Amino acid sequence: MHSYPRWKIWLILATLAISLMASLPNVTTVPSWWPSSLSHPMSLGLDLKGGIHLVLDVDVDKAVAHSVEEDIDTARQTLRKARIRYRKLANHGETLSITIKNDSDLAKATSLLSDAFSSNYTISPAVKNTLTLTLKQSVADETRKFAVDQAIEVIRGRIDALGTTEPVIVRQGKHRILVQIPGYEDSAHAKQLIGRTAELQFKLVDEKGDLDRALAGNLPSGDIIMYGPEQTRGGKSFRQPYLLKKRTLLSGAEIADARVSIDSRFNEYAVTLKFNSKGARKFDKLTAAHVGERFAIILEGVVNSAPVIRERIAGGSAQITGSFTPAEAHDLAIILRAGALPAPVKVVEERSIGPSLGQDSIDQGMNSIIVGCILVLIFMAVYYRMFGMVANVALIFNMLLILATMSIIGGTLTLPGIAGIVLTIGMAVDANVLIFERIREELQLGKTPLAAIDGGYDKAFSTIVDANITTLIAAIVLFQFGSGPVKGFAVTLSVGILASMFTAITVTRAIIAVSTQRRGRIEKLSI
Repeated sequence: MHSYPRWKIWLILATLAISLMASLPNVTTVPSWWPSSLSHPMSLGLDLKGGIHLVLDVDVDKAVAHSVEEDIDTARQTLRKARIRYRKLANHGETLSITIKNDSDLAKATSLLSDAFSSNYTISPAVKNTLTLTLKQSVADETRKFAVDQAIEVIRGRIDALGTTEPVIVRQGKHRILVQIPGYEDSAHAKQLIGRTAELQFKLVDEKGDLDRALAGNLPSGDIIMYGPEQTRGGKSFRQPYLLKKRTLLSGAEIADARVSIDSRFNEYAVTLKFNSKGARKFDKLTAAHVGERFAIILEGVVNSAPVIRERIAGGSAQITGSFTPAEAHDLAIILRAGALPAPVKVVEERSIGPSLGQDSIDQGMNSIIVGCILVLIFMAVYYRMFGMVANVALIFNMLLILATMSIIGGTLTLPGIAGIVLTIGMAVDANVLIFERIREELQLGKTPLAAIDGGYDKAFSTIVDANITTLIAAIVLFQFGSGPVKGFAVTLSVGILASMFTAITVTRAIIAVSTQRRGRIEKLSI
């Protein structure tokens, strides 16, 4: 056996030192001077730490209908710029219907609307001056997909604001979202925070319209009736009706920030909104053009308030009041800051996992690792004697390396992940078994002990690499296409495979090389 390269020994020692430093935060609190990249303990998954498991269904058809409704404003502006008069603009699911008032404007209107909407809509021939625009199926499907993607990001923002660590928020199927929040136990609060659409709208109050006539059924064109929150007066509950312009002048999409504040007029909690640059310009223009009029602030279909615009507001901010408790104001600020959901979501599956169940899983998982390690260590020591002891040292190094790597990369340990570690124990020993059996075969062929060691490692190398690479490919596929627990298994398996190849091939050979060099001439191997 040739002199073992000194740089490999230093590499092993450096890896051991880093592994010890990265693993220590899982056992005890490290001092403040500890490197930040090596100061994070491994996170525990939902099945170990306890928490909340939710499956949400996104009403993607509502998202499509809302997208079509927003296109009404584009159609209105297109026709007004061309001075084309129309009787009716309406949306029904995935269609827009536009009734042109004068026959002479029909051809021009068709041409203009075709230019504006042909990329997204199919325009049918006019019937009694009514044009029907149908959303293309490909566009509708893309809108549905985007609605789920957007909902995932909005929900992620809301959950992150709770201060939880390592939440799992992933798509499940076409229109469902899996949400797991480890370590969080208030299921009702989580559902309330996640499920609120938080749709915010600003509409003008129709000051000229007759509210009583509208309530009786004579609703003016372009108006809608909306109601305020439920109130109690004289022992009876009621909701204040408002006659509003149907057109939304400003929405929650223009909000840049939302913070809890105190309304100095009533000394109560409120939420102060800060608009982005586009929203600030629109709000400035809105307040300048309608001084002395009322505009309604509508949150989730309820008129929160309808203040009078006293003067032009150029600062780009507004305030929502409503006798909020501190918790209600905080939650509202979170969901407005994270953004509105593109469509309503409904909880279709819910599970709460208590920390006691998680602790039981941890205990059972650790017991399986300990028992597995002890049995393997005993087998290797008895069957391969001194070489078995070397393999045992490498196995302990392997476990330390897995723990350190999972901590450094911010991996989450789940129950299937523990299964992956147990599997790795067997795979790590399997590589040593291949090497040791090759060494035995070399000895039987009459080679010297040092030549047998060299031959055993060299000839087993390709077999070990091939076996581990095929398993690693399978683990990568599991990670790419799996979800939740499957990914947890794939991560620990992948880390374990790479660690076992390093310890089985490099670490054991270094230990054997150093020990044989110190002994000088060797007549017999303990294997």
